[in-house]
Amino acid sequence: MNLNEHPTVKRIREQEANLSVEDAPALDETWLRQLVLDAGADDVGFVEIERQELDDQRDDILNVFPRTKTLISYVVRMNREPLRSPARSIANLEFHHAGDEVNEIGRNLVGQLEGAGIKALNPSMGFPMEMDNFPGKVWVVSHKPVAVAAGLGMMGIHRNVIHEKFGNFILLGTILMEAEVVEYSRPIDFNPCLECKLCVAACPVGAISPQGDFNFSACYTHNYREFMGGFTDWTEQVVDSKNAIDYRDRVNDSESASMWQSLSFGANYKAAYCLSVCPAGEDVIAPYLADKKTHLKENVRPLQQKEETVYVLKNSDAEQHVAKRFPHKPIKHVGNTLRPGNISGFIQGVPLVFQPGKSEALNATYHFTFTGAEHREVTIVIQDKKIDVKEGHHGEPDLRVTADTKTWIGFLRKEKNIVWALITRRIRLKGSPKLLLAFGNCFPQ
Repeated sequence: MNLNEHPTVKRIREQEANLSVEDAPALDETWLRQLVLDAGADDVGFVEIERQELDDQRDDILNVFPRTKTLISYVVRMNREPLRSPARSIANLEFHHAGDEVNEIGRNLVGQLEGAGIKALNPSMGFPMEMDNFPGKVWVVSHKPVAVAAGLGMMGIHRNVIHEKFGNFILLGTILMEAEVVEYSRPIDFNPCLECKLCVAACPVGAISPQGDFNFSACYTHNYREFMGGFTDWTEQVVDSKNAIDYRDRVNDSESASMWQSLSFGANYKAAYCLSVCPAGEDVIAPYLADKKTHLKENVRPLQQKEETVYVLKNSDAEQHVAKRFPHKPIKHVGNTLRPGNISGFIQGVPLVFQPGKSEALNATYHFTFTGAEHREVTIVIQDKKIDVKEGHHGEPDLRVTADTKTWIGFLRKEKNIVWALITRRIRLKGSPKLLLAFGNCFPQ
């Protein structure tokens, strides 16, 4: 059969002949906003793909949906009291219910847009993560910066978006859409964050510093214990166990049950206390302003006083913080699953696992040259308890490290012995070996 003579093809050709790109006007933002609100969202904003705030993720977005012209960012409000409960099973149930609502809204909106002839994609809905460069970027869309650009709030000191009305008791969704909008949203002109530092006081692992610095690995290791990274560590505990008794020594019955529950019904956050105690937002702030002592007594102290296992990496800042700040909370050492699979993952991951407290006496510049499977040159500067990572060699180094790529990655993953690597010259140093030891001390073992 001649394809052009097929009835369906002829009908589509006739429709295309009556349309042109110029015939597709930009969408009215008032109509689109109402469409999203009617679908169940509590607030919404629109961001053009060219917006500067999307520079670091635009390539990823266009890679999965090249037609993207507009990002629809929407908010679903969560109930506050469940999230403030010391029983995290109750808090997690609210997270899951709101997450289901976010996904359902996204699914319905994509269907309505496509019904109107507008192609759209919702990357919130279980979109496959690219894990090759883990612990590098693994999300197709980072919802938080999109929401900020869309005027749905600002980032607080705890690294969560705070909506000016709903506070941080929200979940975010994003839809990629091929159509343009007549008028796009703009960021709000103030930050709802009160800088009250209650999130600092409540965090069991000290992930948020009073100065606003954030320890990613501390938060990831404990709060996300039953997500991807913690699951990887748990499976290794299963494999390493000699028998059932040895396994129970490593993982108690409650932990096994909790992991099963996460796998069966949805991963559970271990803390998220920073969300629980935050008083910011028009709908949230009144009781805090009326009686700050009661807010502390009812919402902060129960979380601080709760006896719970805190998961930390050995020799980490988090371990020291728990022992000093919350001695009544048992510490459990777990494996570091923020381990790279290649040099790109190493470069992206170094700032995420860096421990400022362990670098207090170190001020040094390192030049890394990687050879073999990947050739890269990197400069890492550790100074004043901060780390800076740059592509290429810059400045005068205190230590030069030349390493075969596979050997270096194997060393980081504890699959290669550093002494063997130095003897065989697969890793070569120019400068004091003590500086390499000091470098290693800045990262959890």
